[in-house]
Amino acid sequence: MHPSRSLTLAALAGAALWPALAAAQANTAVYRCPGPPVLYTDSISAAEAKEKGCKLLEGAPVTVIQGTRPRQGTPVPTASGPRPADSKIDPAAQRARDGDARRILETELKKEEDALAALQKDYNNGEPERRGDERNYQKYLDRVAEMKAAIARKESDVAALRRELAKLPPAP
Repeated sequence: MHPSRSLTLAALAGAALWPALAAAQANTAVYRCPGPPVLYTDSISAAEAKEKGCKLLEGAPVTVIQGTRPRQGTPVPTASGPRPADSKIDPAAQRARDGDARRILETELKKEEDALAALQKDYNNGEPERRGDERNYQKYLDRVAEMKAAIARKESDVAALRRELAKLPPAP
């Protein structure tokens, strides 16, 4: 593999070829060019790099990993395909698993709802009590914004748990 090929951001993930490429790239300039996808290349001149808004990467080893292409016409196995007859689960065991899942999700939901209620109480409809370390009003505003974001996350968590509970079969 020759280092003069254009490199993409995904090519930086591996380190298996680093020693060979580090020696080969010691004398070449590698540029990081913006835009989707981000492009790493050493095949352009300094003038072209400046024109395109590319930045020079100094002393940063770049690793090239050759990607694999999926074979054409080969079916990809899926998890939802037919299962062999001997892998069927006993209905009683499945009911027990569903019951366990429901119990766990209900416990998590209760915990998240309690945490949400506590956050909302502290938030006090957007006007929480000021603390002693918040003499600077901006600190107070930052804390209020963090509280609002935390409440939004908790509400999202509660909604997700309710969706998961709705997917389970009803409790016996």
